[in-house]
Amino acid sequence: MIKNLHPVAGTTALILILAFWSSTALSELFAEPATVIMIKTLIPYGFIILIPAIMVAGASGFRLGKGWRGPVITRKQRRMPFIAANGLLILIPSALYLSAKAEGGTFDTGFYLVQALELIAGAINITLLTLNMRDGLRLSENRRTRPQD
Repeated sequence: MIKNLHPVAGTTALILILAFWSSTALSELFAEPATVIMIKTLIPYGFIILIPAIMVAGASGFRLGKGWRGPVITRKQRRMPFIAANGLLILIPSALYLSAKAEGGTFDTGFYLVQALELIAGAINITLLTLNMRDGLRLSENRRTRPQD
């Protein structure tokens, strides 16, 4: 079950983060302020699905990788603390700040500075999560033929 749950949780998390990032970027570039307000207000509600998905992906990945060794596992393990810290220390607080500012209609310098930080941090997490997904697919292919040493 864990071997099926891990990719579903990881894919769900990545898709949500991609949706948050792309809707933010597109609305900032092409939409009216009302659309930006709606998107920035709704993103924190997505945390109801995102946070459990990330927790399940992390816990199941840790359990699946237990006892495995090799460069692919090492890369995935090295990325995870950065992904988690980036999310907990930058992305979630930024999203909550931007939601509050947008709800108040306050699109000031602080809003745009935090928005830029959030887009950069989000792009980094998307990249790292995509790399982890790629490596996970490699591991599952290897596992079908032999356990990783």
